[in-house]
Amino acid sequence: MKELNEHLLNYTRREFLSKASLGLGGIALASLLNPGSMYGSNLMKDENGLIGTGKAPHFAPKAKRVIYLFQSGAPSQFELFDYKPLLNKMDGKDLPDSVRQGQRLTGMTSGQRKFPLVGSRFNFKQHGQSGAYVSELLPHIGGIADDLCFIKSMHTEAINHDPAVTFFQTGSQQPGRPSIGSWLSYGLGSDNENLPNFSVMLSRGSGLKTGQPLYSRLWGNGFLPSLHQGVQFRSAKDPVLYLNNPEGMSSLNKRNLLDHLGKLNEMQYEAMGDPEIATRISQYEMSYRMQTSVPEVVDLSDEPEETFELYGPESKIPGTYAANCVLARRLIEKDVKFVQLYHMGWDQHQNLPTAIQGQCRDVDQPSAALVKDLKRRGLLEDTLVIWGGEFGRTAYNQGKMTKETYGRDHHPRCFTIWMAGAGVKPGMTYGATDDFGYNISENPVHVHDFQATLMHLLGIDHEKLVFKHQGRRFRLTDVHGHVVKDILS
Repeated sequence: MKELNEHLLNYTRREFLSKASLGLGGIALASLLNPGSMYGSNLMKDENGLIGTGKAPHFAPKAKRVIYLFQSGAPSQFELFDYKPLLNKMDGKDLPDSVRQGQRLTGMTSGQRKFPLVGSRFNFKQHGQSGAYVSELLPHIGGIADDLCFIKSMHTEAINHDPAVTFFQTGSQQPGRPSIGSWLSYGLGSDNENLPNFSVMLSRGSGLKTGQPLYSRLWGNGFLPSLHQGVQFRSAKDPVLYLNNPEGMSSLNKRNLLDHLGKLNEMQYEAMGDPEIATRISQYEMSYRMQTSVPEVVDLSDEPEETFELYGPESKIPGTYAANCVLARRLIEKDVKFVQLYHMGWDQHQNLPTAIQGQCRDVDQPSAALVKDLKRRGLLEDTLVIWGGEFGRTAYNQGKMTKETYGRDHHPRCFTIWMAGAGVKPGMTYGATDDFGYNISENPVHVHDFQATLMHLLGIDHEKLVFKHQGRRFRLTDVHGHVVKDILS
């Protein structure tokens, strides 16, 4: 054994420097055992001056938290926000070639010989002092129009759902990159050591029961440390999977187990220097604390009846969009930094007039109630709310078209989202589309521009929040993105 151990004393220069640095690693590990201390405002930078885990923002943020109400499946802007009376006048007539200009189509309509324009079957009216057009399908959202900033000139390259949703959430159409919430957790850290910094909830809409699936990689950490992945909250008996103790294990036994496991992991960390080991220790500790904090935050029994009246009757039903909106508010009250709600069912290629009514009933009152609730509690001042999908819908009909029914295909060229709260101008409409709603006529906003603006509101320079992976420095906006300063308050 003596001969086997002697080689450990014969370090190369590189091995010596690596081993010498592990003392600092132990200090970092100790801080990981308390995420609140590590992910606060530690003023540290790497050798390139790049922001890293737990660093302070680059400049004073206007938003401290984000609630992202993602409408999966792509809501039709023509039925909701982008009022186009010309489509009603030209209903049934073919889309002019001069408008389409040979632009890319999906495989679902590329074989159509004609592209008949179809106007919305629903009425629009202007709301508030801003005069924003909102459909009769969304009366509650129309009622808060003066609190909203509509962006009607969003555009993307992705034309199918999976790459389009992945693009919005990770900045790339290819899977494997970190999601927005993971980037923010990595860059800004946590203000609450007892709850996950990035929380996710899913709800199934009534518009389309068999809509596009959503994959957990959309809230994954990618190549960032796994501590920064999104944690999904569910409506089942166990709100967070694998959180409760196994049968027969007491809380004291669990504490002893974690203490001894932590010591073993510390030994392994000292030997290997793998930062993922430290991350795993931190995750174990977080799960232990969440055993108390999660049941408390998901228990809505302490909410007054006034809350459920505000958010609508479905807010009492766990797992619905309305109930998730209430839970989102409760999470940000606990200083959770990024809450992502996915609501599925907006992919209406056929039977759009009927399907979209159910979908709007799901989201109209709860979305508006969330903004109102945050505002009355003084939380809207530093909380950013975002509502929108992955792309828009076509001005022309897909499939069978009658007076009662029609459908719309995917359209990445232009669509509408809205934002409210910290740092954005209320009662504003930014950007515009042409009379056909097919192309952007002014102030285009790309997905990377949206991401850059979101990060700017949180005090981050999107060009500086960088992570080195496989020899390349990655960022959420890749090599693109400009802050849309005109919408900033």
